[in-house]
Amino acid sequence: MDETLKRAWMAGLLLAACCLPASAQALRDPTRPPAFLMPGGAGARAAAPAASGPQLQSILIGRQPGGRHIAVIDGETVSLGGSYKGARVTRMTPNEVELVRGSERRVLKLNAPSGAMPAGRVERVRVD
Repeated sequence: MDETLKRAWMAGLLLAACCLPASAQALRDPTRPPAFLMPGGAGARAAAPAASGPQLQSILIGRQPGGRHIAVIDGETVSLGGSYKGARVTRMTPNEVELVRGSERRVLKLNAPSGAMPAGRVERVRVD
């Protein structure tokens, strides 16, 4: 009788354990960027400042004297002396581009992310 009771008890526990809903937490993707960096994500409008004009994305300056000077502004490639939406590109440094339209002068600055190499430095990689 004792063995039969034990088996019935174990069967009841097994049945109860199988019927309980699983309550595991959802796994977070550790590589997913924070919500405020995601386009259209929660808090994106509150955390990200509104763009008030053209955004300087990249500057490429040739090493040789008189080398090419190219900048990317809002996805459009412009060169020194060229024009961007009616403004003339008058000056380029490793961190800035100056736009002039009539008497209005605007300086766009390149905001490098923290941890990036300083402008003008080249990382040398040795390959054996």
